[in-house]
Amino acid sequence: MKPEVLSPAGNLEKLKFAIDFGADAVYLGGKLFNLRAKANNFTVEEMAEGIDYAHKRGRKVYVTLNAFARNSDFEGIETFVKEVKELRPDAFIVSDLGVLSTVKNIAPEVDVHISTQANTTNYRAVKVYRDLGASRVVLARELSIDEIKEIKERVPDMEVEVFVHGAMCMAYSGRCLLSNYLSYRESNRGACSQSCRWKYYLVEETRPGEFIPIEEDEKGTYIFNSKDLCALPLLEKLIDTGVDSLKIEGRVKSAYYVAVTTSVYRRAVDLILNDRGTFRKELPFLLEELKKVSHRPYTIGFLSGNGENLQHYETSSYIRNYKFLAVFKDGKWNVRNALKVGDEVEIFTPDAKTKKTLIKGIQIFRKNTLEMVEVAHPNQIAILELEDELEIPENAILRRKESL
Repeated sequence: MKPEVLSPAGNLEKLKFAIDFGADAVYLGGKLFNLRAKANNFTVEEMAEGIDYAHKRGRKVYVTLNAFARNSDFEGIETFVKEVKELRPDAFIVSDLGVLSTVKNIAPEVDVHISTQANTTNYRAVKVYRDLGASRVVLARELSIDEIKEIKERVPDMEVEVFVHGAMCMAYSGRCLLSNYLSYRESNRGACSQSCRWKYYLVEETRPGEFIPIEEDEKGTYIFNSKDLCALPLLEKLIDTGVDSLKIEGRVKSAYYVAVTTSVYRRAVDLILNDRGTFRKELPFLLEELKKVSHRPYTIGFLSGNGENLQHYETSSYIRNYKFLAVFKDGKWNVRNALKVGDEVEIFTPDAKTKKTLIKGIQIFRKNTLEMVEVAHPNQIAILELEDELEIPENAILRRKESL
């Protein structure tokens, strides 16, 4: 069975990048009731445009409704579900049993997926959600491949979705109250301030004001800071469990991040299903591509069963070693960050291929004429003269390695 590649869509532009770079489905949120309040998210009108864009290309859209609801929320939730169901989304993603019941009553024709926030770690819970009308469960990130396989074997009529890439949380399936206590922002209602990424010191109660560094093998004090998940090295085994969906985290990440991660996992899944020898040969190159997006050091998480090497103690900063410069549309480059003559650049294509070249000349459109320039700036439309004659496909990305 072919699992879907499921990508994040923090706004309409990111949705289109995900679709154009090979996602089978995307997940997105409205302005309320989802767990990524800091994402731009979608108005109802934008959601309608995004769903139409996806459906015309044979892809699916899942709408997140996975915040934990309070009594006062349900009037707004009911209104939201009534509005969104008219747009014909492919599923709602929920965490709360009250929200699940509300969605099933108002929009019985729309599938319901159980969010990873529900902490589903066993097949009996999956059966209960099935009996309540859900069609899919997004399993907790704490499970091993063997546990995932057993769940799929015991409940074969339920779809199973697993995270394969992106940020992880030091708390159990993201259920954390650090943010509530330290910044008065409620993580389980979408406003997490990522307090776990902060730098901590130890204070002894009789010595107020004396801050003692907390050290792990002299590496630092970021004791709650988790690494990012990258399941690519174990993707063959994961696909062999029969999972239905492979989920990439990142609704607050950039469009560039969405494009590259989607393209890499699209390429990997297709190769695993059709030519595993080539996948194993290309695996080092695909892993290198994933290092060219903003990320923390990678880990395979709990998938191997031991959950080792999960925390990164040295810093909470991201590794950002590439700059997204432009995207190729209709034969021209849409500039996102400044680029100049003489830049050594890479062209990354939707099929996860990379070509290196040099910018030898730049022409920008100004008042319906072409003007030669040394530097092109964001939001300009440019034609580039490259050192190599390359056939550049639609939606190709131009990027530059940055000095660290």
